[in-house]
Amino acid sequence: MPSANQVIEQQLRDRGLQLLGPCDHLSHRTELLVESALLRDFTPAEAELLGAYMLRVGAQPGQILIAEGEASDWMMILLHGTVDIGKRKVGAEMDSHEPGDSTRLAVLRAGAVIGEMSMLDGEPRYASCWALSEVEAAVLTRPAVSRLINSHPALGAKLLVKLTQQLAQRLRNTSNQLVKILRKTGQA
Repeated sequence: MPSANQVIEQQLRDRGLQLLGPCDHLSHRTELLVESALLRDFTPAEAELLGAYMLRVGAQPGQILIAEGEASDWMMILLHGTVDIGKRKVGAEMDSHEPGDSTRLAVLRAGAVIGEMSMLDGEPRYASCWALSEVEAAVLTRPAVSRLINSHPALGAKLLVKLTQQLAQRLRNTSNQLVKILRKTGQA
């Protein structure tokens, strides 16, 4: 029976992503430690330890990183490159992952986190993510987070607090956008 890591590595390979090995030397990416909302409060030693629990992957422009509707228990931290986030348009084929079949929600750059909702709650992916340029990302799995919490509780707690803060900010932004739309239509 394959291990959890082997299953995830196979999912990533099936997606066409290039497995680049462990996420060593995360602390050497000083720009990420400054600019990433997730990593900015991590010390170099904490970043190095977190990197030890992650796998690096690479993607080419146009390649899908995350597919809307799929179930998986991992997230990515963008280390390099730009990613387009899109939600399938009403009426688009369920298995279509073409950028033209979706509405752009965001364009994210190095330091951003993608896929954290599904990693945390196990629900299907809300949106799809495509590489707009060459992308390098660090993959963090739910089992790796559990191991991190068991081995380094303070670092695991810090990671979960940072993820919670990011999710809360996204919810706040979404709520603000909804209020604006409702006001425009006269429903608020």
